[in-house]
Amino acid sequence: MTIGRTRWAIGEGYIPAEESDRDDPRFVSHEAACLLNANDVDAHVAITLYFSDREPVGPYRVTVPARRTLHLRFNDLKDPEPVPRDTDYASVFCSDVAIVLQHTRLDSRRPEVALMSTIAFSQSGD
Repeated sequence: MTIGRTRWAIGEGYIPAEESDRDDPRFVSHEAACLLNANDVDAHVAITLYFSDREPVGPYRVTVPARRTLHLRFNDLKDPEPVPRDTDYASVFCSDVAIVLQHTRLDSRRPEVALMSTIAFSQSGD
């Protein structure tokens, strides 16, 4: 039984430049993609970022081991270049096997921490 799709899109992304004064790295503002690979083989995922005012960047490459999950912070993506702060972007994930993708954001710029989570859009028919 296949769970997921091979192509996913997150239409919204933004990492604020301003940070809270929190010392705990769990509470640093971030965008994250939570990837589930329920397959018996590793998933090789290529990520491309799209912007309103410049050409796309990517691919960023990650591997999600078989029967595992990966919580990937966009803040940690460095190659081919770091994800810019204070910049709107969208992202497309292409995997060689079906995966499930969920998007989360933690905004800690104010003392009242805000967390949101959504399921990404998946390409039908694959």
